[in-house]
Amino acid sequence: MAAFFFGLLLIAIQSPPIPSRPMERSKDDWQAPPSPTASSFMTPTDNRTFGHPNGTFQQLPSIIIIGVRKGGTRALIEMLSLHSAVAAAENEVHFFDWESHFQKGIPWYLSQMPFAHSDQLTVEKTPAYFTSSKAPKRIHSMNPDIKLLLILRDPTERVLSDYTQVFYNRLQKHKRYQPIESVLVKDGEVNLGYKALNRSLYHMHLQNWLRYFPLQSIHVVDGDKLIKDPFPEIKRVERFLSLEPQINASNFYFNKTKGFYCLRDHGRERCLHDSKGRAHPHVAPAILHKLYRFFHEPNKKFFELVGRTFNWN
Repeated sequence: MAAFFFGLLLIAIQSPPIPSRPMERSKDDWQAPPSPTASSFMTPTDNRTFGHPNGTFQQLPSIIIIGVRKGGTRALIEMLSLHSAVAAAENEVHFFDWESHFQKGIPWYLSQMPFAHSDQLTVEKTPAYFTSSKAPKRIHSMNPDIKLLLILRDPTERVLSDYTQVFYNRLQKHKRYQPIESVLVKDGEVNLGYKALNRSLYHMHLQNWLRYFPLQSIHVVDGDKLIKDPFPEIKRVERFLSLEPQINASNFYFNKTKGFYCLRDHGRERCLHDSKGRAHPHVAPAILHKLYRFFHEPNKKFFELVGRTFNWN
């Protein structure tokens, strides 16, 4: 018995005391967790990176603005960002349409997403997705339940905006540019080889998306209305995404100098870049008439696909 008590005494002497609370580390002892990289995942089913100390993490988007180019995608994502439950990627990622990016894999795509809180939805926009033949299948493989936003404008106006962007880009780079009449019309007829015209054949591109997604997964935003009266249109987007009503009419104000609506968020005011809303070049009425007539049938087919009409032509 004496030997037993002697053993207990020996253990008590050798064991360090147990602190009543966790020991504090010095500044030199503490090491921050490594920043997330493209390969620092949890599990593939989580679709997110390890969290930052501030509680945010990167996650694959549950919303993608798929297009269309010059349809108002920048305005849409900026307005959607007014909602506190939305975390938006800053740049166009071009993952599903550029082979050089797609070959980097989902880990790279994830690394391009913004850091978000657990109660936020991540959204990215790449307007070239809409006209890409491969993007629908690739996005469906990533997430068949993803919500898609498609913002469209009058196809003729969209063509003119498309030309205007290219025109100014070439002008800034001191490159030659073609007059608008020469790209719109060839041998007296609408130039079917002009890529900007193809982008405005909405029914053709939407048919490819409907092979993989039901129409209920795609919300079509009226880009013309978003420009003229943004609040009702963004509220429809809010409902489609099942977001708690939060965006108000007070978030928008008309800037007379710029000639379009700007945003007001917690006292801060911001407008789109000066490159947005540029005046279109003058086009002869006869050529405009050709374009309106050309798009009449394609527009009709698009209206039938989506089950609604737009005030085009």
